[in-house]
Amino acid sequence: MRILAIGDIHGGLKALVQVLENAKVTNEDTLIFMGDYVDGWSESAQVIQYLIELSKINTCIFIKGNHDVWCEQWLAEDFVNETWYMHGGKETIESYAGFSNEQKKTHLHFFESMPLYYLDDKKRLFVHAGFTSMQGVEREFQVQSFYFDRTLWEMALTMDSRIKRDSKRYPNRLKHYSEIYIGHTPTINYFKMHPMNAVNVWNIDTGAAFTGRLSAIDIETKEIFQSDILKDLYPNEKGRNK
Repeated sequence: MRILAIGDIHGGLKALVQVLENAKVTNEDTLIFMGDYVDGWSESAQVIQYLIELSKINTCIFIKGNHDVWCEQWLAEDFVNETWYMHGGKETIESYAGFSNEQKKTHLHFFESMPLYYLDDKKRLFVHAGFTSMQGVEREFQVQSFYFDRTLWEMALTMDSRIKRDSKRYPNRLKHYSEIYIGHTPTINYFKMHPMNAVNVWNIDTGAAFTGRLSAIDIETKEIFQSDILKDLYPNEKGRNK
């Protein structure tokens, strides 16, 4: 049995199917999705429907991302956040054309049931963006940090890799967990097309919303599986605007 962490999908159903095929996923594999299932490419509603069906076959953990929070608000209250609309929400709303109210209610329940983070029995943390509390996620006072924070990743990037875990210079935020897996900040911002590792933090968002690929990583072996570049899978679309 493998455990695969899968990065931000952003409405790219074709990339999701391709990654699962490339990884030769079986129903014995556990799949941990890092959030941001919607907004960007044209198949956001279709991605959600696919994931709901996938969860009937595989053990799946769906972490909630910031774009998922916005989509949930729209499904629950018909509220259109202006920032969301400008950054992929428009395409997500359009993708729901033809979906019944009952289907939308099922999707809403899917979003509502998502955890903000997942911690396994080996102290591996999975969270969409990050957290700010020095005492760990259980003591986080700002819920939005779980799906908006970038300081955790920025801190990890600036750390000297020679600093040992038992050093006073090693950040307390990182000491609580053997590994931390995140999405949210595309690695293409750093001109990297593959998942990046800094200290004990792994960033799995390889820019599927923009000019990158969708990635999955085997968290034991660190083997990486990727889709094609999404703009090649959706040649008549622009993807998300930064």
